Amino acid sequence: MKQTLLIELLTEELPPKALEKLSTTFADEVFGALKEQVLAGENSVCIPYATPRRLAMTISNVESIQADRLIERKGPAVGAGLDAEGKPSKALEGFMRSANVTFEKLQRVSDGKAEYFVAKIEQKGKALDDCLTDIVAQSLKKIPVPKLMRWGDSEHQFVRPVHALTVLHGSRVILVEVFGLQSGNVTLGHRFLSKDPLTISHADHYEAILEKEGYVIPSLAKRREMIALKLDENAESLKATWVGHTNFDIQKLLSLSNEDRSLLSSLLDEVSALVEWPEVYIGEFEKEYLEVPQECLILTMQQNQKYFPLLNNDGKLLNKFLIVSNMQVKDPSQIIGGNQRVVRPRLADARFFYNQDRKQKLESRVEKLGKVVYHNKLGSQLQRVERITTLAGNIAHLLGADKANAELAARLCKADLLTDMVGEFPELQGVMGHYYALYDGEKAEVAEAIEAHYLPRFAGDSLPQNKIACAVALADKLETLLGIYGIGQIPTGDKDPFGLRRNALGVLRILIETPLDLPLPLLLKLATDNFPAGMLDSAVAKDVENFMLDRLRGYLRERDFEASHVEAVLYTVGGRLHEALPRLLGVRSFAALDVAKDLAAANKRVQNIIRKNQEELGAAMRNAKVDPNLMTDEAERNLYAAILDITPFAQNYFDRGDFGQNLKALVTLKPFIDDFFDNVMVMAEDKKIRMNRAALLQQLGSLMNQVADISKLAA
Repeated sequence: MKQTLLIELLTEELPPKALEKLSTTFADEVFGALKEQVLAGENSVCIPYATPRRLAMTISNVESIQADRLIERKGPAVGAGLDAEGKPSKALEGFMRSANVTFEKLQRVSDGKAEYFVAKIEQKGKALDDCLTDIVAQSLKKIPVPKLMRWGDSEHQFVRPVHALTVLHGSRVILVEVFGLQSGNVTLGHRFLSKDPLTISHADHYEAILEKEGYVIPSLAKRREMIALKLDENAESLKATWVGHTNFDIQKLLSLSNEDRSLLSSLLDEVSALVEWPEVYIGEFEKEYLEVPQECLILTMQQNQKYFPLLNNDGKLLNKFLIVSNMQVKDPSQIIGGNQRVVRPRLADARFFYNQDRKQKLESRVEKLGKVVYHNKLGSQLQRVERITTLAGNIAHLLGADKANAELAARLCKADLLTDMVGEFPELQGVMGHYYALYDGEKAEVAEAIEAHYLPRFAGDSLPQNKIACAVALADKLETLLGIYGIGQIPTGDKDPFGLRRNALGVLRILIETPLDLPLPLLLKLATDNFPAGMLDSAVAKDVENFMLDRLRGYLRERDFEASHVEAVLYTVGGRLHEALPRLLGVRSFAALDVAKDLAAANKRVQNIIRKNQEELGAAMRNAKVDPNLMTDEAERNLYAAILDITPFAQNYFDRGDFGQNLKALVTLKPFIDDFFDNVMVMAEDKKIRMNRAALLQQLGSLMNQVADISKLAA
């Protein structure tokens, strides 16, 4: 009989940041095992539940007993299963014993390559009760727990002590034993709001009973949605916006809708895993603390107290914050007052760090970086800063920006690592450097570059917004890439302790999205030349370039460009990555034309002929020029004339960056190319004519492949 299955583990408070993963893995493993045992089917639905003190799930349409099944077991091949006299070999006898069948009951089945003995065994269906203990126990072992613990005098281990187990199939308790606990139908509600144990009468009533009688919202997703709604309501009552993420791009945050902001919030995930019956209250602190940079106060409230800071419409921090509580009470004054008393010392600490840090200029801290080891093979942080400074100045010069300001920003960019505020909150590196640089009297663009040189820090993050900031950001990331890659610390699998993939993608995004006309090979050479002679292998720049191009392929595919289009553009774009996106858009529009595949196939044929002639004739072929006087066939003269006619137009489009029109201009060449291949023999016996025709195709190939190697679009 099909019924809903309920499984609940009642525990001590589970780690909030891991709660969702614990819950979904447990539910997925149990659900998968039930389907494998044919106890759950396509119509079954698994709903995971998770609160600070429980992992649970309900699975609909679970059978009470498996259907009888006919199991087929494949045995040895017939050739190996019979001896010379046609009697069962030792191998076949062993198979028959394990399958509990006689020779007469074996069948012969061919898989197309060989004939095998097969035993067909009728297997009686097992009861759910007989399978469930093993399913639950094995599923619990597969939960990703970083650190196990024991409790009491028990030898059992889990992420937290387990106190009760509920297992119901419909209204019937199924006897399951794990962690030394026998299953039942009794659980507990909210630790403070619910006093009596709760009896679950039916698996389908689990969520409703916990909500109505236990003051527990068992669904993590539902609690998250409730909290987000209450945060919105309270923030709107104050004409404010709540902050739940440590991304300090305030203007970007304010531009998001409530729904988008809640999706971005990592703090919302955490507090949703800390409460069972959420309520939101408004707290307040003294305005005097607002003299501290708001990023410091935001982090203090978020990380230490799990509060949601509030911003006004101008992005300025208010002296109010939102508290997510696990208690709904008529008079919340004590809850609010207690939280306000707790937050004041934290804010006072932030103010103390800020005031102490400003007693020393950033410049005075730079030399102290010499005592901080960056990497034992790459020297100190000061040596690293000196490399970044030189490289930032060179890049700024290439960009036509103020070299001195770029070098100053680069020299100061790591100094805030030695401040008390960054020591307490590493997330503020760069941010505090910006504030302290302004306090020291540095130019605004220098201060902005100090903060922005870490950008982008993660996928979708904002980019540096001026040339000096871009120069320092590129220098920092390139120094990291060349240095760490050069000493052999190459990312493997999912391990990338130095963030080389992130740094590579950051460089690519700055070059492509800003965009900046800076050839990647040149940047890598400048970065390599900054290191002492002999520190890096001579091939490291090329290795890093290939590493970055692999990241580039992934980045472009994530933007929905076809792999063949990406390869076509990368073949011709060289290091001018700022042209990658417009070239790809041009290729996409060209590929949509009806004649695109024909032209791509023709281009592939052209490339093959050129390659063959270059291999045979060498430099003479590569340097060959077309001589109209050697043309003996009308088709080649017509193609040559068409190339001359179209080239100025195509070149004009290319120079203007209109890559789509450049490629579309090739369409008019199609009849001339078709006529040429139908009527002209390129590999003529006369060597001069052959080379002239190959030179003509070489000129055609150069014209066709300005934007991309369109031969790669051929199927």
